[in-house]
Amino acid sequence: MVMKLLKSKIFRSGAATFLMLLLLSGCANTKTFKSQFEGMEQKLAKEEYGVLLNQIESKKDDFYKAKDRVVYYLDTGMLQHYRGNYELSNESLSKAEDAMEELFTKSVSKAATSLLINDNVLDYAGEPYEDIYVNVFKALNYLGLNDFESASVEIRRINVKLAQLQDKYQKKAEKLNSSSDKKADFKAADNKFHNSALGRYLGMLMYRAENQQDDARIDKEKIHEAFKLQSSIYNFKEPDLDSYLDFTGKAKLNIIGFTGKSPDKKAETFYIHSEKNLLVIAETGENPRGNQQLKELDALYWPGIEKGYHFKFQTPFMEKRHSDVKSVRVLIDGKKAGNLQLIEDIANVAEKTYELKVPIIYLKTITRTVAKGLLSEKGKSEMEKKLNNPLLGFAARMATDIAVDATENADLRISRFFPAKALVGEFEVEPGKHDVSIEYLNGSGVVIHTRNYPDKYIGTEGLNLIEAYYLK
Repeated sequence: MVMKLLKSKIFRSGAATFLMLLLLSGCANTKTFKSQFEGMEQKLAKEEYGVLLNQIESKKDDFYKAKDRVVYYLDTGMLQHYRGNYELSNESLSKAEDAMEELFTKSVSKAATSLLINDNVLDYAGEPYEDIYVNVFKALNYLGLNDFESASVEIRRINVKLAQLQDKYQKKAEKLNSSSDKKADFKAADNKFHNSALGRYLGMLMYRAENQQDDARIDKEKIHEAFKLQSSIYNFKEPDLDSYLDFTGKAKLNIIGFTGKSPDKKAETFYIHSEKNLLVIAETGENPRGNQQLKELDALYWPGIEKGYHFKFQTPFMEKRHSDVKSVRVLIDGKKAGNLQLIEDIANVAEKTYELKVPIIYLKTITRTVAKGLLSEKGKSEMEKKLNNPLLGFAARMATDIAVDATENADLRISRFFPAKALVGEFEVEPGKHDVSIEYLNGSGVVIHTRNYPDKYIGTEGLNLIEAYYLK
């Protein structure tokens, strides 16, 4: 009865337009849906890549809108890669790469005018790590198609992108600073990823296969530099590559193994309390008993704000996904040849490159939340005056608060099928055919998955590469 009366009163009042705008802005466009991924983890563990592709296609119209096309192309491109459909994979991954470049450029040019728009409404331009590893897997696709020249182009693209990464996000920050709505200065964080050991490893193998020893040696040295100068990312033992450029007359078998799944995005909730010209921002988290508790406080100078306002907002953060695989063992002709060595923690790269954007996302979300919250407070005050009824006024304020909160959802869009780790190994054998097995072991040393490559020809010329993966 109260809500019926409230609806009647509001629509007779001049505040109806304001409330309707709030309600409309809380629609599906401001929320990331993930129900389309239901059951995908199990299918991925079973390597049912065709089934996964069909599931994505069946959900395309509902969950992969035009603004989400980068996610669609990345997901289908990676699944086609795992199926061995290298041409189809490159078709999708190239569309993803082109869209990421186009949409990021557009996001910079429109940064100032889109400051108060929820990121979920905007086109998804990809995460930095997605834009980097799309070239790694395009290179692997070309190697699978025996197209060394195109694979080399993709590896060079990785190095170019890494060199430009800091500048990309700093330009976006500068564009946001030109907005009339900004209250504090935007700045990108410092880039900590300048050199991909995995990209250099692939480059080294290709140069060696084409007898370009000087270039192969340079890439080998760059791998060492990656570990030495980027310890926050390469926080594990450097792989032993000492014998890679030695020639003994035997055939060299190279294996790249991918395990696990790249990080997901989760939402973090913050609360704003205003003082005169100051925002006090509180982050909450669950304690061991499952209750919410204060984690930390932040204070931000905010000229013009009055004391006594309370707002809530969300920002996304990267969360690594669990993997059952703890080691990868190689058998050749039934005998243990050795273990693969970790060369790139892709999940680490995803997290560290995402940190570039965090200050921008954080400040942009606060700016939007405060602007929207102040508008909401003004609208609620007008409604209360026109309703002239304490009970209806309370209900109207509550409805408005719910509508505003519904528009402040973190943008959780991200691709699902990049691996978490890349491991490598090189094994010397007599030229000829060999049976190769790759075993994935859990933390107890139990084999949980095996991939077999019977009668694999391994010669002394060219590149003998096996790419194996188990995304569990």
